[in-house]
Amino acid sequence: MASVVSGSAASPSVSESVASASTIPASTGSMDDPLTIQFTTVQDLFAVIACASGDFLSFTGVSPSSFAEIQRERERRGRRFRLRRYEHDRQTLFVAILTLIHESLHLELFRSFLRQLDESQDKTWKLIGATTLRAQGQGHPAGDEGEGDSTGGPRPERSSKGCWPTLVIEASVSQSLGGLHNGMRWWFSASDHQVQIVLLAKLEQEEPSTTRPGAMTTRNAAALQPVLRQTITITPDTTTNPISFNVTSGALGGFVLSVQELENYAQIVWEGL
Repeated sequence: MASVVSGSAASPSVSESVASASTIPASTGSMDDPLTIQFTTVQDLFAVIACASGDFLSFTGVSPSSFAEIQRERERRGRRFRLRRYEHDRQTLFVAILTLIHESLHLELFRSFLRQLDESQDKTWKLIGATTLRAQGQGHPAGDEGEGDSTGGPRPERSSKGCWPTLVIEASVSQSLGGLHNGMRWWFSASDHQVQIVLLAKLEQEEPSTTRPGAMTTRNAAALQPVLRQTITITPDTTTNPISFNVTSGALGGFVLSVQELENYAQIVWEGL
């Protein structure tokens, strides 16, 4: 997978990528991000989340019993963060914190998708939201769970209890692009490929870097990697007043966004910075 071009701290860029897969390795590989905290107690976990400045944290050493306690405590306090993924074998918990920018990154994209469905008078789509979903794919022991940011699938195929979404949108500011890619692989394998498209929205706030455009796909006879179908990079032009945005492309698989729609999307996200 090739990373998108990143913007500077003063001029962040908004990037989306869409991927699909048929067969992928069950393992998500190495640790997703350097910001990883050793779990101690449930109370300490909630204190760390309350003080977090970003929108993503990961905790290691979370036993299945501690994870169940975290779930109960979150429900008791009210859902203020998303349990993005719990990996039983690694005893690692990934948490998405629901900041304004985090929610804008995925909700505005999903709203555009739903608007296109309405315009086509397609009434067969089911909203699945941030439903907690339990792993079904091979290589995932009982206990793996995940919650997407925005999800959905066609009716009646995805209407029954336990069905996974067809489309998953995940967003982040603090999590690395590599970490988002690991999450994408988890969705494909944990759902036993019921999830067919994962759309990633990443707000880059790094120093400028040069990356080779395009996508790399690693394949072998035993397993296929996810295929990156499209990457869109939106960068702000701060020399204009008001700020304008440069868009590289507007097609995400079968989901098409006009340049104007992508500019509006970037403007909404930018307003939350």
